Amino acid sequence: MIERIWSGRSWLYIVLLPLSALYGLISGLRRLSYKLGLRRAWKAPLPVVVVGNLTAGGNGKTPVVIWLVEQLQQRGYQVGVVSRGYGGKSEHYPLWVTDEVTTAQAGDEPVLIRRRTGVPVAVAPKRAEAIQALLVHAVVDIIITDDGLQHYALQRDYEIVVIDGVRRFGNGCWLPAGPMRELAGRLNSVNAIIVNGGTPEAGELPMTLKGNLAVNLLTGETRKVTDIPNGIAMAGIGHPPRFFATLQQLGAVLQKTHAFADHHAYEKDQLLALANSTQNLLMTEKDAVKCFQFAQPNWWYLPVHVDLPAEKGQKVVDDICALLPERNPRR
Repeated sequence: MIERIWSGRSWLYIVLLPLSALYGLISGLRRLSYKLGLRRAWKAPLPVVVVGNLTAGGNGKTPVVIWLVEQLQQRGYQVGVVSRGYGGKSEHYPLWVTDEVTTAQAGDEPVLIRRRTGVPVAVAPKRAEAIQALLVHAVVDIIITDDGLQHYALQRDYEIVVIDGVRRFGNGCWLPAGPMRELAGRLNSVNAIIVNGGTPEAGELPMTLKGNLAVNLLTGETRKVTDIPNGIAMAGIGHPPRFFATLQQLGAVLQKTHAFADHHAYEKDQLLALANSTQNLLMTEKDAVKCFQFAQPNWWYLPVHVDLPAEKGQKVVDDICALLPERNPRR
């Protein structure tokens, strides 16, 4: 139902417009208070890059964070990542993400980023505290914050917005009548706009998520998606239909699909009920990081990586590297 409302296919959004107006007023006043200096935003001693979005729901933001980390690593820079840690709850913050930290504590995205890149990751509702933890525990040249475009308590040096190219901005209304955290005019003040799928508009960088090898959660074996029979697909991400469509585009024959809420906390019995021993359960990597502890032999996940036009993608990386005071990165 919420997708129908946000996409403009249901008139029920009209009922929610007063709440949207209140949301827009509060968020606008909050941003203005920082702009006028009535509230003080914290400035990190290192360059800060925000990878965020204007809408609620999954846009492909975390894969962009991973891509950017890897690009900077290839140039020899030491990168640190901070996150709010949505879906996690820790007894203390800031939380330093180690191999022993669970998704229940840190949230699925910070654990995924740490697992994929190996870079230091810190989590805190106040991202300034997460950055301060990074500065104490690690040697880093630059900070990337996973989400946080609307977290104006933290100054930033470069902003990247990721857009779902198919859904874009739906009906264009603020939450809860529409999907917008901020209105589309905010794009005029960001440094780069990356569009995941669909048709990009002028000035936007087209992005696709690539990957056709599924990985077994239990053994680490890799197989082409087309070589995994009797597939049952599940996803607990911002927009599960995108994952299901990706599997079908890769040639997977799916017997059934199951969509869960974003950041859903899985239990073993819940997933065992989805696929029997003759079937194979296919999930996203974001789902998999919450399931390794009770993984079964017939469970697989699909890692994806960002594919951007080489010249335009490298221009973004070049601009970010130019923020660093020393053009010769630490080796």
